[in-house]
Amino acid sequence: MAAFPHLFELSAPVKDMIEGLGVPHTEVDLILANGESVDFSYMVRGGDRIGVYPVFESIDITPLLRVRPRPLRETRFVLDTHLGKLAAYLRMLGFDTLYRNDSTDHELALLSAREHGILLTRDVGLLKHGRITHGYYVRETDFRRQLMEILRRFDLSGSVAPFTRCLRCNTLLEGASEEQVAGRIPAKTRRHYQEFLVCRSCERIYWKGSHYRRMQSFIERLLGSAAPVR
Repeated sequence: MAAFPHLFELSAPVKDMIEGLGVPHTEVDLILANGESVDFSYMVRGGDRIGVYPVFESIDITPLLRVRPRPLRETRFVLDTHLGKLAAYLRMLGFDTLYRNDSTDHELALLSAREHGILLTRDVGLLKHGRITHGYYVRETDFRRQLMEILRRFDLSGSVAPFTRCLRCNTLLEGASEEQVAGRIPAKTRRHYQEFLVCRSCERIYWKGSHYRRMQSFIERLLGSAAPVR
C-alpha cells in the first residue's frame, strides 16, 4: 500500500475521485475516510485521509460498512472477448467461467450483474459500467501469467478442482462407462482407457490421455508458483 497527496479544487464524491485516478469502482471493496468506513457517495474535503482497499473475496470484512453487497463466496467469472485462452484454463481448473467470443460490452455488463460474476477484462473503461459490481482489470497479456495473476489476486489456489468442467461450454462433467461412450471414441482409445467423463451439454468426451498428463503437470507447476503474495 502506498500513500500520496492528491490536489483538487472542488469537493466531489469519493467514487469520482477514485475513478479519476484510474481505479475502476468495481475493484474497490472498502473505503476509509479518516479511519471511518464510508460509501461511494462520501464527499471528499480538504485534509481528508482516504484509504482505498480492493475487493476481498477470501476475507470477510462484513463487520465494516462495505461499498457493495457481500463478497462472492462461490466464485464465478465472466470474461470479455479478449480472454478466450484464460477462460479455457480457468475452466480446466474447475472455475465457473462464462465466455463468448462475440459478447458486446453491454451484454457482458448485464451478464455479470445477473449471474453475480466477477467480470475479468482488459478494458478498464468497461469496469466503470454502472451495472457492474464485481470486476477486475487483468494486467498481464500472456494467458499463463494471467492465470497466475487471477489465482493470486483472488486467493484461489485452495479452490482448484481440475478437470471437472467442460473446456468448451463450462458444464460440469459426469462420469461415463465404456458402454456409454462406445461408438463415439476411437477403438484404440477404448482399449487403453477405462475412465471417461462426458459433458451432457455438448456431448464432448474426456479421458486421461497424454494431453491430460501434460495439463496435470502444468497445473502442478502453476500451483507451486501461485502462492499469494503477502
